[in-house]
Amino acid sequence: MSLLSRLFTRRSPEKRLQYGLQLIEAEDFAGGFAEISAAAQTGMPEAQFRLARLYLDGIGIPRDLVEGGRWLRRAAEAEWIEAQFVLATLYLVGLPEAVESDSFALTDVAQNVTGQPNFHRAAYWAKRAADAKNPDAEALYGYVLGAGPEELRDPEQSLVWYQRAANGGSPQGHLGLGLAGLHSAQSDEELAEAISHLRIAADANVGSALYLMGIAYERGAGAPQDAAAATECYGKAAAHNVRSAQARYGLALLEGRGIEKDLSKGETWLRKAALGGDLEASALLGDIHARGGDLPPNYLEAAIWYRRAAEGGHGASARALGMLYLTGAGVTRDEDEAAKWFRYASEKGDAASSADLGNLLLMGGGTAEDRLATRSLYEKAAHSGDLIAAFNFGVCLAEGVGAERDEEQAAHWMRKAADGVINAQYWYGRMLIDGRGVPANPEEGREWIRKAAVEGMTEAEHHYAQMLVVGEGGPPDHEEALLMFERAAKQGNTNSMFALGAMFGGGHDIPEDREQAFEWFRQAAERGHVGAQLMMGRYLTRGLNGTSDMEEGLRWYRKAEAAGVTQASAELAQLKIPPRKQKSDDAAGTKEAAPSPADSHSAVG
Repeated sequence: MSLLSRLFTRRSPEKRLQYGLQLIEAEDFAGGFAEISAAAQTGMPEAQFRLARLYLDGIGIPRDLVEGGRWLRRAAEAEWIEAQFVLATLYLVGLPEAVESDSFALTDVAQNVTGQPNFHRAAYWAKRAADAKNPDAEALYGYVLGAGPEELRDPEQSLVWYQRAANGGSPQGHLGLGLAGLHSAQSDEELAEAISHLRIAADANVGSALYLMGIAYERGAGAPQDAAAATECYGKAAAHNVRSAQARYGLALLEGRGIEKDLSKGETWLRKAALGGDLEASALLGDIHARGGDLPPNYLEAAIWYRRAAEGGHGASARALGMLYLTGAGVTRDEDEAAKWFRYASEKGDAASSADLGNLLLMGGGTAEDRLATRSLYEKAAHSGDLIAAFNFGVCLAEGVGAERDEEQAAHWMRKAADGVINAQYWYGRMLIDGRGVPANPEEGREWIRKAAVEGMTEAEHHYAQMLVVGEGGPPDHEEALLMFERAAKQGNTNSMFALGAMFGGGHDIPEDREQAFEWFRQAAERGHVGAQLMMGRYLTRGLNGTSDMEEGLRWYRKAEAAGVTQASAELAQLKIPPRKQKSDDAAGTKEAAPSPADSHSAVG
């Protein structure tokens, strides 16, 4: 039919609607929009609903949420049930206020975005469609009664409407019953019933139900534990843009959990979840790039994902980002920025960040504001009974972080924290030995350090062993000292490695063993302990363990000499080896090393 004959042929609204739908089907969107619009202008509810969908989907005209919402409202007011249901759904997403008005007004782009959910209007339209026995509307009304604001909430009636929807064949009704059942289940039977409803919704391809079934299969809760079935459900839910499912599906692909491992595809799904706002996915991506694997670590990429997660409130990611700033990995090294993220993570409940922040401030990092804010944070938490905060507050008081030093108060808080914090036991023991803030009491101090050592604190093990060697705070016990030095050495403490070499080297109440002495000196020397390097020079040039290697011994002497150990130069001179000319950078070092474990190195505070 020509355009001219269209203009002069009168057709009913029904025919214009049908013709418009045919044109849309034939991809003549402009013509279809014109025909459907003409039918809608006559007040025909179905045409109004169809026109609303064209506006909402941007078919034949630019997308316009306001005009689409207005035509939906008109159709809903004319008792078009599907329009009532869709309008209720959109009110839960958020519709601009202009939808409620028929007055003409120019709308800008800002009006065509969703606003805050309006549960009251959603409830009104969902109830009207539900009263007309629309199963999906019944499920939607059940949701509003279950999740809406206090004045609308009615959990019992919510279940009634979910059941009606389920009886009417609505998968969403089964989803609602399943979710409610998961929250209220008190027995395996009730849990199984909840899962049965979720399974029906999942079989109908409802994204949320698929995700929850994945959780059930993964954990073996209400369903057999089945990694492959869980991953399959996550994959289907991910395709429905369920963010949490995208994250779990990506992780399953990365680990090969219930599916063939696919690193590229796994990271793609994690990225989708992270870009959609899933904080755990962002944190995982940060971990993946920071850790590396088949490829070297990419700290720049790690920083990007950690920042995204941290800005969303993920405490562990904030701490990880702080670590990157502290070390300058992937970002410019910035102690102030590191302190900022440590503090943020600490405020989010990440206990390790509190210690990181405290250590950074003790080393002089962060700003004055950081130090003051951190001290206040620890003080408030300490007064509330938090023992870790009490320890950190004690450190601030002892070291003058954020205010003047107050060693008496520091000792007070350290004593409180020592009842449950290993580090506090060590600190309080040191304070008792040194008489800082409390009368000196080496006996009690040794006991507190022993407690921390028994719990496995490396610094405490080393310090306690030193006390046992010289008999500080109690009788000497070289056998126990040896055990403690060994424990600390196995944790990488180089001072304890040196001390073991000295003890096995002779002159202590344990059997002499020069082979073991040499081995411990070697381990400490290779880790940069200058006293051990001097001893390696002695052992190898003098054959103290039964064999000699002059060239290797001289190499170790040279290392000790370069580090500023004057005894190394003296012993080289005795060997008639001319001393190496030191660089100006070496002039500051004048260290003497003696083969005694007790005075090899003071314990680290």
